[in-house]
Amino acid sequence: MSLIDIGANLTHGVFADDLDQVLRDAQTRKIDKIIVTGATLQDSRDALQLAKTYPGRLLATAGIHPHHADETDDTSIEALRVLAQAPEIRAIGETGLDFFRDFSPRESQIKSFEAHIQLAIESGLPLFLHERDAFPTFRDLLAPHRDQLGNIVVHCFTGEAEALHAYIDLDCYIGITGWVCDERRGTHLLPLLKDIPDTRLLIETDSPYLMPRNISPKPKSRRNEPQFLTHVVQFLAEQMNDSYENIAARTTRNAMTFFNIHSSEEPL
Repeated sequence: MSLIDIGANLTHGVFADDLDQVLRDAQTRKIDKIIVTGATLQDSRDALQLAKTYPGRLLATAGIHPHHADETDDTSIEALRVLAQAPEIRAIGETGLDFFRDFSPRESQIKSFEAHIQLAIESGLPLFLHERDAFPTFRDLLAPHRDQLGNIVVHCFTGEAEALHAYIDLDCYIGITGWVCDERRGTHLLPLLKDIPDTRLLIETDSPYLMPRNISPKPKSRRNEPQFLTHVVQFLAEQMNDSYENIAARTTRNAMTFFNIHSSEEPL
């Protein structure tokens, strides 16, 4: 069954020397498409260039991660607005709030998040969101604009039940990564999986981060790759008492809907 990785940081330097091989390895595991995440303005430009270099294989998002919120100003938002006009850009983000690391001041994160929300409203593109330890502020900023926005995904969801239910009430998609496979910090997510509507479940690697810990034998490298998305699917199938094929079909269908991917588009 084909899969779509909705979030991979393929512009990261660890992929600079062997991206072709990484994509070939993904193809052998039937990862049909990969959405390359834009986390800074330059990152977003690079993500778009990758999508153009690998047409039909890669698509991209354009945004500024909350870690880099200080880089958000009128000039950078205008540059993102221009990038968003490219057909390969399928979402605004990664944007949102991260109160866990606080690499940027919270006031800057909030202003950046609000600017991205407005850009998504203007462009009509979906929102690709990051939230860590920022509930309920994140919800309170997003909720007033919900009726003006299209699709929204809270990617790499790692929160608690109250946050999950709030995001589902806002009709958000929920992105699940290899975090869920981590017995050290992901076990609280297991009983929540049943609460994610079938039509709102998405899967991602967030590579090169968050290597699934159910890979056996463990790879020599600690670099996560899109090919390992299959291990996330297998783990979800086991935890949700479902089949690999059903999880694959459901999440691929959801990703195609979310990112407006048509079946006529060339597969990976």
